Amino acid sequence: MDTIVLKFGGSSVADNEKLKLVAERIIGLYKKGHNIVVVVSAQGKTTDKLISEAKELSKDTEDREMDALLSTGEQMSTAKLSILLNQMGYKAISLTGWQAGIYTNNTNQNAIIKCIDTARIRKELENRKIVIIAGFQGMNENMDITTLGRGGSDTTAVAIAAALGAKNCYIFSDVDGVYTTDPNRLEGAKKLSALSYEEMLTLSSEGAKVLHNRCVEIGEKFKVPIITKSTFNNKPGTVISDIIEENTIKSIVKKDISRISIVGNGIIRNFQNIKLVLDIIEKNKLEMLDFEVSECKISISFKNQVSDKILDEIHLKLINEVNI
Repeated sequence: MDTIVLKFGGSSVADNEKLKLVAERIIGLYKKGHNIVVVVSAQGKTTDKLISEAKELSKDTEDREMDALLSTGEQMSTAKLSILLNQMGYKAISLTGWQAGIYTNNTNQNAIIKCIDTARIRKELENRKIVIIAGFQGMNENMDITTLGRGGSDTTAVAIAAALGAKNCYIFSDVDGVYTTDPNRLEGAKKLSALSYEEMLTLSSEGAKVLHNRCVEIGEKFKVPIITKSTFNNKPGTVISDIIEENTIKSIVKKDISRISIVGNGIIRNFQNIKLVLDIIEKNKLEMLDFEVSECKISISFKNQVSDKILDEIHLKLINEVNI
């Protein structure tokens, strides 16, 4: 029986109504005969709220105690989802990171997963339970709670998928995939059906807030296909794997007010695209501080602020025209 791992972000489990949508998604896949492991984040802005409350008590908080505090957000989500699924007639069990056998190094606030003892997870799956695991957390050699850093639930999900030899790891959020540029900025943004791990890593490092960098690295190392989808619709998502389709530009990212990056496999060998970018820069009389070209990225830093109009022009030329 195939095992699949599903991860739901904070916006997906923000309240009881959204938890019901998540439960229905889980049940739909469970009914198809899959073993289901679910990783959840804290609800909504819970982590920010906990940090704020801690800072009201002390401006100099200890990392160990912050890990103990922040880990409770994910534990609340797991327990609520398990309560709901059991009430709906489906056997489920919630596990903290340490109950799930996630062992990390001793670095609080930004721990690295060292190994996962999957015995407890496998035992519950054998009993056809839906296993719900708190993301973002583990335990070190001193039996202290550790957390993996912001976005760490993605890393938890892919690491568990790798440890279990899962067929796929689905990352559910309020967006339905990876786009050629930020769809909140440009109407012309197009959803990508597939990306290589290398392309996704590059996009993440350049500021695309879709996946935690470390989860993509784990996915690539253990060949776990990662599928990003929306919790709130059934549209196809984006598959991140080691399969590279063709050498085309995939996405254009504006990291901050003065840096734009163009990402796609084999970009270093496509002189036409490099020339198009330089032509746009010259036409708009933009002053560059740095122009870097690597195997799958062109990255330009400008002296002054760059408007979204420039991003739109580059996107139009390199995505809408060249890749038609």
